[in-house]
Amino acid sequence: MRLTVNVKPGSHRPGISRAGATVVVAVRERAVDGRANAAVIAALAGWLNVAPSRVTIERGHGARTKRLAVDGVDERAYLAALEALAKRNP
Repeated sequence: MRLTVNVKPGSHRPGISRAGATVVVAVRERAVDGRANAAVIAALAGWLNVAPSRVTIERGHGARTKRLAVDGVDERAYLAALEALAKRNP
């Protein structure tokens, strides 16, 4: 599965939320030496219940908008995670 997310590095409130149809990943780590990217991978892996090694950044290593590939997650599981996110953050 491939997905596009917006990243907020250096956030005081880390977590995953939605802004319309966009998934937003807020992480405490700053965008220095790849720390924010590693935190994004860990956050998405936890949210989608897969190992961090199954999440890779395809595009946007230095940008706030990133394209990621997630192995082991089908569209149905992703939509269920989005629905759970919508219920948690109405």
